[in-house]
Amino acid sequence: MDIVTLREYCISKKGATESFPFGEDTLVFKVNEKIFALVNLDGDLSINLKCDPGLAIELRERFSAVTPGYHMNKKHWNTVMLNGSVPDKEVFSWIDHSHDLITGKKLILEQ
Repeated sequence: MDIVTLREYCISKKGATESFPFGEDTLVFKVNEKIFALVNLDGDLSINLKCDPGLAIELRERFSAVTPGYHMNKKHWNTVMLNGSVPDKEVFSWIDHSHDLITGKKLILEQ
């Protein structure tokens, strides 16, 4: 996945806004003034996403590209390296899940 595809998907989420509150290397997506995704633009492309704690652990065990959230609460956030090892469809579903956690919607992810 590339940054253009990632950005277009995140900004297409209902109510999503984008900004650079932490500097030019971190693109932040919010809904209702709460962060649902942070994209690292410096070096290897990665994204931090909010995640249900149980699912967060499961995803870390299933995918080597998924690690505890960098500079985030490790219980509720994952960092996903966007190096092609995780299918785009999976990443999109995790973005949806993060967005829905922030907006209070319930979303069941296909496993």
